[in-house]
Amino acid sequence: MSITFVPLQAAEQQQIEFFELAIKGGWVMVPILVLSVIAVLVFVERFFAIHRASKVDNHFMSNIREYLLSNRTDAAIALCQASAIPQARLIEKGIKRIGAPLSDIQTAIENEGNLEVARLEKGLAILAMTAGGAPMLGFLGTVTGMVRAFFNMANAGNNLDIQLLSSGIYEAMVTTIAGLIVGVIAFFGYNLLIAQVQRVVFLLEASTMEFMDMLYSKK
Repeated sequence: MSITFVPLQAAEQQQIEFFELAIKGGWVMVPILVLSVIAVLVFVERFFAIHRASKVDNHFMSNIREYLLSNRTDAAIALCQASAIPQARLIEKGIKRIGAPLSDIQTAIENEGNLEVARLEKGLAILAMTAGGAPMLGFLGTVTGMVRAFFNMANAGNNLDIQLLSSGIYEAMVTTIAGLIVGVIAFFGYNLLIAQVQRVVFLLEASTMEFMDMLYSKK
């Protein structure tokens, strides 16, 4: 019985670093990278801002009710100003309109609520743009990379070498992956923040209804 030995390659397996891989993606990687950085900054800032806005003092509305029943509107306004949350700003707007028709009070509160929601949603359009734009930039890199690969192939003639095609194929594949990764992350981040904003909107609507019930009960 004879044993055949297969020679092993002495060269170590080459590992591609992230930075080196990004460079192979070409110029399209620059706007994708810029979008990813902006999206991360927007997400982190909005996440903590919305999280702060969603905090509700369980005793806030009961204290407001107590102040209004005892006609201590100044104390109620002071309590609202001391609570730096959207809920307090809505109630403060309503308290300052006490004496006007209830429909006018409710309209003033709703207008303030729209402003608060607009503040919470500030910057979310950037995440939505990144979620849709990053994959499109990735596909643009795919097209330019494949055009580059076929251009090199056409100019090579009979001296066709795989090295001539590798740069274009790298550009095509790397940009596609990068665009999809950034787009997927931005998509989930955007929807997560939207869900948190909707939770704050629900809390504001509940506080508005409770406040208006207080005013109706005082009539």
